Amino acid sequence: MGWKIDTRAHGGQVVTAGSIVGARAYRVLAERDPAPLPDWLLDRLTPDPLPAAPAVPIRPDRDQRDRYLSAAVHGECEKVHNAAVSQRNAALYTAALALGQLVAGGALSEADVVAALVSAAARHIALGAYSERQAHQTIASGIRAGANRPRQVAA
Repeated sequence: MGWKIDTRAHGGQVVTAGSIVGARAYRVLAERDPAPLPDWLLDRLTPDPLPAAPAVPIRPDRDQRDRYLSAAVHGECEKVHNAAVSQRNAALYTAALALGQLVAGGALSEADVVAALVSAAARHIALGAYSERQAHQTIASGIRAGANRPRQVAA
């Protein structure tokens, strides 16, 4: 986007008065309100709208429906379990969002999804990457976001 402009969000950092980076303390030089974000920058930071959610539910036969849902849960849990060190929380959130779409569509229960994802995150919790409470918060946030784009699987 531009020199020294980092918009990655994940893995970045915010430096403000009171921060210490590389033994250098940041401090306020002038007491004034921050400048407003320029319109050109706001336009570039605003994501494109999501495409329309499919209006027609996925229609596998009964046996395929169960296999489809099982594969969806298993696949997302594998992504969480095998997440790289720098991607642990992002993988958990993304999995919760994807499965949250199926919860919102009525195909899965929220309790089952939470239990599966907490189990998948257990090794990261044991390693201290995040606490069980933080894992639950990330999962809840992902499920809420997934509810904005429900996916239905016909019975």
